[in-house]
Amino acid sequence: MLWISHLPTAFLFLLLLPCFPGQNGGENEQSTDIISVWEGESISITCSGSENQLGMYLTTGIRQVNVLYVSQKSTSFIFPALANRIKYSKEGRNLRITLHNVQESDSNIYLCFNYILSKGHHKKLKGKTTIVVVKAKNSGVVEQSPLYANPQQGQSVSITCALRSSHEEEGIYLLKTHKQPESVLYVSSRNDSTIFPAFANRLEYSKEGKKIVITLHNLRKNDSDMYVCAGVLKNASSLSVNRSGTIVLITEVEQTDCSNRSWVTYGLLIVIALLFCALICCSLYRVNMKKFFQKRKASAVYEDMSYCSRRNTLVRTNTYSN
Repeated sequence: MLWISHLPTAFLFLLLLPCFPGQNGGENEQSTDIISVWEGESISITCSGSENQLGMYLTTGIRQVNVLYVSQKSTSFIFPALANRIKYSKEGRNLRITLHNVQESDSNIYLCFNYILSKGHHKKLKGKTTIVVVKAKNSGVVEQSPLYANPQQGQSVSITCALRSSHEEEGIYLLKTHKQPESVLYVSSRNDSTIFPAFANRLEYSKEGKKIVITLHNLRKNDSDMYVCAGVLKNASSLSVNRSGTIVLITEVEQTDCSNRSWVTYGLLIVIALLFCALICCSLYRVNMKKFFQKRKASAVYEDMSYCSRRNTLVRTNTYSN
């Protein structure tokens, strides 16, 4: 009965199974594509359709704008500023959108949505996310990398700002420019710095010549934004801004069921499971002991009979001796 010893472990595993992160089979999971192109090129985004759909949207995530809407009856709306550069075609349930002659201002997060009818109600379902980064052919005075970062909540991201060597700077800013415009950091040419409140105690930087590496720690969901390096040059009347910036999109960490459950409840369940296992073990132990003693008693009777038989044989006398 070796398997009995593994019952407590098995029960513990079953009880704690919801605590371990696992795959959800792709349910409600949406993909993210990243497209990086030069100015003047074209990009294509495909939005996947679904059953009972009434139409599909393509919107931007930064400074939200409805770029395109196409109904099931093929009526459409195109954002006027893009009307001359956008084309679309329906491929079964899918919608393929092509944007021609892309500009720096087209750098954005594009979101697909399905507009469906479910149980008599209209619903808007989020589909694929596409991050588009359009690189300027002339990088300007300020260089910056990376173009895009996708860390999880609680993680860190590093952004590098550098001025071209032929320019003498007075300082460099790191700015948030879209969803929540604000200053993040200012570092002067003398390495004096100002860290603004949004990243107090969450920012580190290192400066080497005209290059600064800025690391943002313990990222939060509302830190998602466009981050831009801007240089203050001597004798200049305006900021010199990097044209591309860095798109930072923070991914939420999936919460397991254990975060919302009481460990007291789990403790009680574990105790009950252990008591149940002990009851089973005791019952089986008693059954095995009963069988053992029954066998032992039968063996003793057999041995006693055997002994008596041998004894009678040894003490038997010769009746003809007299």
